[in-house]
Amino acid sequence: MTPSELKRLYHIQKVLLSYGLDDLFPDIPQADKARLFRKGVFWIQNCHTDKPLGERLRLALQSLGPVWIKFGQMMSTRRDLFPPHIADQLALLQDNVASFDGNLAKARMEEALGGPLEQWFDDFDVTPLASASIAQVHTATLKENGREVVLKVIRPDILPVIKADIRLMYRLANLVAKLIPDARRLRPVEVVREYEKTLLDELNLMREAANAIQLRRNFDNQRILYVPEVFTDYCSEHLMVSERIYGIQVSDIEALKANNTNMKLLAERGVEVFFTQVFRDSFFHADMHPGNVFVSYDNPEDPQWIGLDCGIVGTLNREDKRYLAENFLAFFNRDYRRVAQLHVDSGWVPADTHVDEFEFAIRTVCEPIFAKPLCEISFGHVLLNLFNTARRFNMEVQPQLVLLQKTLLYVEGLGRQLYPQLDLWDTAKPFLETWMAKQVGPQAVIDAVKTKAPFWAEKLPELPELLYESLQQGKAMNHKMEALYQDFTVQKQRANQAKLQFGMGATLIVCATLFFSHDITNLSGLSAAAGVLLWVSGWRTLRRNEKR
Repeated sequence: MTPSELKRLYHIQKVLLSYGLDDLFPDIPQADKARLFRKGVFWIQNCHTDKPLGERLRLALQSLGPVWIKFGQMMSTRRDLFPPHIADQLALLQDNVASFDGNLAKARMEEALGGPLEQWFDDFDVTPLASASIAQVHTATLKENGREVVLKVIRPDILPVIKADIRLMYRLANLVAKLIPDARRLRPVEVVREYEKTLLDELNLMREAANAIQLRRNFDNQRILYVPEVFTDYCSEHLMVSERIYGIQVSDIEALKANNTNMKLLAERGVEVFFTQVFRDSFFHADMHPGNVFVSYDNPEDPQWIGLDCGIVGTLNREDKRYLAENFLAFFNRDYRRVAQLHVDSGWVPADTHVDEFEFAIRTVCEPIFAKPLCEISFGHVLLNLFNTARRFNMEVQPQLVLLQKTLLYVEGLGRQLYPQLDLWDTAKPFLETWMAKQVGPQAVIDAVKTKAPFWAEKLPELPELLYESLQQGKAMNHKMEALYQDFTVQKQRANQAKLQFGMGATLIVCATLFFSHDITNLSGLSAAAGVLLWVSGWRTLRRNEKR
């Protein structure tokens, strides 16, 4: 470790201990030794004994800075790993980070563009519009057409900070893995590795630009969601330029009401946006927290969602989509046997799982949910209950499902905040049933034929030639098989002939011995000579077989 790394590690340990986070370790001998080491070496006491553990963890991560704040945000989505009193507090983490100097941001932009900013933009504002842990946003106008844009630039020297803290996170994760017996389920090293990938992906703004372009294309000419246009000519790994939008932050209920927004329709459209992204497009915005979602000022009676910051997206394959839809439908039909079997069939739990036991566990956890009116049942908590129950049966939660769960919780929370009477099931069930019908009904067959039509149209002219070649190859194969069979028959016949010659030769040699013992020398000589000739003939027959 370098001196700076040692200094940073000491600071991290000091913060963690001052918030009493060694309480996260269970009561085991290894953890007791760690606590004793803390008291004996660091002399750092828990300064926040009046606060619950989850809150202490949140405050500690906030004090450690942006990288750790984002790590806490990511951990808040892993409710398959962390209990509610921890995950709920981590979900409160806000990415409020002090901005860096606007002139430095301008210099970074000019470095990315390869020239002075005034060459392409007017009215650049050195005061940032927004600032986060990874990037900062400034406003300007395009010189060529006067359109208002925002310029998002990666923070200077953020990569070394991220890499240094990630290395320390790995060290702490390995320590947790050694100290906690249940570390196999918590998988701390894998959690850090997942976070590292997510964070490094966010450092590449070209990736975010590509995500925004695809999401915008998916909802082109649709009223429910608007994604700002990206100006790719000015984008690079460290700079992204996109259309500036004006809207009301979705969490600002008072402003939405003051604008006479149709709150019921807005809430329902949030659900529609989610299910459209997941089940129609298999490509969904996976970071739809209130800071990234706005509502257009225009047409408040026909409200439109606006999605920003597409750095994190999720995808689902065809199998995951189908199993997910079937799980939702089976759950709300209280067919717990079907839910259990779907988890096994999809590979989400081991194949040797006892379906009867799994069904009983799901029923025990989920049946009380139906004590509430259907409109009060939380889709997000349905997933949480399913995942938490499956976890006891060694379920390995896939990253795409975790992102889906997080997004569903965001969308559902926003929807209920906008319109508390929102019946999520009433909104979603027809969507799911229609999608399932398309997957397994006649329409699915037609769609499959349409999908493959260009391929078969290309191959159709080649079919006669391919058929002729196949027949010729089949005919040639038959000839070869016949030749092999004949060759095998000949070899078998020669092998039998050689056996007969060896047998007759052996018999004659034995007879020659008997004749010689009775002084019948003439017959003895003839018999011996004939026997040797037969042995030689049998040997030559075998040699011919070997040469074939």
